[in-house]
Amino acid sequence: MADIVWALVMNSTQARIIKGIAKGTFPDVPELVLETEHKDLGQIMSDKPGRSFASVGPGRSAMEYASDPVKEAKRAFVAQAIELLHQHFMKHSFTHLAIIAEPVILGMLREDLPADLAAVVIAEMPKNLLHERPQALRRIVSEFVFAQG
Repeated sequence: MADIVWALVMNSTQARIIKGIAKGTFPDVPELVLETEHKDLGQIMSDKPGRSFASVGPGRSAMEYASDPVKEAKRAFVAQAIELLHQHFMKHSFTHLAIIAEPVILGMLREDLPADLAAVVIAEMPKNLLHERPQALRRIVSEFVFAQG
């Protein structure tokens, strides 16, 4: 099987999976795109976690969040992107993966990538490039991937 390079370009609200990265060519190939709604802490906290009854005595008290809800929302989005990539990897759609993501998301990806996907990562860049137009992004990603060796 020939080498097929895909790239995941991601931030906390959008993921673009660019197929068929090749050296020196930037064809318009459909991308896989995932998006999630951006919610800041205020929006998440407005969905109150609820109330509980006291185990001893009368009364009720507010329940606390068990973890950082913003971080958990980001982690859920990362998991969604990983699942999509893994499905395509299992179908042999690509052999190598480059990851370009804002630093916090890149850290989450490193922690959560299954071993088989982590083994095919050939390049990583801790940067948010999702403001780039598709053709420019393909060029930037190709130049980055093939500059790695």
